Amino acid sequence: MNPQLTVNQQRTICSQLGRVKLKLLYKASVHGYTSAAFHQRCDNRSPTVSVGYNASGFVFGGYTKQPFSQSGQYVQDDQAFLFTFSGEMLLKYTVTQPVYAVKMMNNTGPYFGEALILANGSKATVYSNPGTYYNFNAAEMHGNDLNLTECEVYQVEETTELERPWRTMIWESKKRTELMESIKTYKPTVSSVSQVRVLLVGPVGAGKSSFFNSVNSVFRGHVTSQAMSGSSDTSLTTQFRTYSLKAGREGKPLPIILCDTMGLEESKGAGLDIDDISSIVKGHLPDRYQFNPSAPLHSENHGYLKSPKLKDKIHCVAYVLDACKISIMPEKLEEKLDAIRRKINLMGIPQLVLFTKVDEACPLVKEDVRNIYKSGYIKELMQEVSARLGVPLSCVVPVKNYSEELELDVNCDILLLSAVIQMLRFVDNYFDDFSDQLSSVETKLV
Repeated sequence: MNPQLTVNQQRTICSQLGRVKLKLLYKASVHGYTSAAFHQRCDNRSPTVSVGYNASGFVFGGYTKQPFSQSGQYVQDDQAFLFTFSGEMLLKYTVTQPVYAVKMMNNTGPYFGEALILANGSKATVYSNPGTYYNFNAAEMHGNDLNLTECEVYQVEETTELERPWRTMIWESKKRTELMESIKTYKPTVSSVSQVRVLLVGPVGAGKSSFFNSVNSVFRGHVTSQAMSGSSDTSLTTQFRTYSLKAGREGKPLPIILCDTMGLEESKGAGLDIDDISSIVKGHLPDRYQFNPSAPLHSENHGYLKSPKLKDKIHCVAYVLDACKISIMPEKLEEKLDAIRRKINLMGIPQLVLFTKVDEACPLVKEDVRNIYKSGYIKELMQEVSARLGVPLSCVVPVKNYSEELELDVNCDILLLSAVIQMLRFVDNYFDDFSDQLSSVETKLV
């Protein structure tokens, strides 16, 4: 169940309410434009933000701290307000008579005084009466388009700040330097491999390409964008790409290669094919291989590496997941990720989760990325992804990619570099297992 309210719109509404986040309770296109469906999912939940959408492009609604019910009575709320969006800006209309702020009717959707009703009479329509307990201009609010294309209700939840960080992290420029040096001087324990290969797998828009760009920026000393990234409903990455990090503009290649893939999509025949992942992990795919979602790579394809060496194979898999979308991850996409994880498990490849966009998910982290391990909400999300993907919580690593910044930030760098260090530790585990297996085979031969 995906929210129609954009991340920026959610953030703008939350900025009016403090350190909070929005959780989608009711979506009319999913649950039905009926008062019964609305009350079943929203009664006794508070505070809430109710949002209507129309074909004219207006996004409007109201906030109340009072829980919905079916009493038929008005309830007082001196903090209630109506709103609409003008571009990215929120126009806010506060309640003029708080005693009539919200009416608890059993045959409608959200009912704000006598001024605005969403899903009126269990129909996809709006009742609008400006000046009745709320003062607003109808043309400004909804363009006088009273037909709804969607109606949503979100619960407002506080983001809790823990007394102590639940993971230890040193936030100092000296630590950043130490992490960079550890990565630069890292050497794989297997002599035949000079650069380890980490495969990035994840849904469209989760931030796989942005993660490479961000880590690359740290070592370049400025924000850069080598891999194609951005916002799109379909994958911007259409090729298999292997990106080698460099220590500065003219520096030597670092001992790690990040392999980028086409994004996963929930529908069949779209996005990265699961069979292609097996080919990538086994080292068969050449750099710049063009993905074809309807036909996985075949051994007769041009460039297919029939006898890959250890250096060509993947030594660690990192699932890149958007923290804002974990709770609303589609079931089919979760099934795809589970199938991939099981397949990678059988190959003995270590796996971890890169948890992106943590600042967008939590206002506390937005204020200061150093609050990442003080955020109770982020911890809950990480526990949720741990349970849903079947990976230990110790394998879930939060990061903040560079997206709108022009300059580097020491604390963001520390999170990014710490994630790379975890990858290298997991790679060491892979090589240890490989060496043990090799020794076992040699012993049997003797």
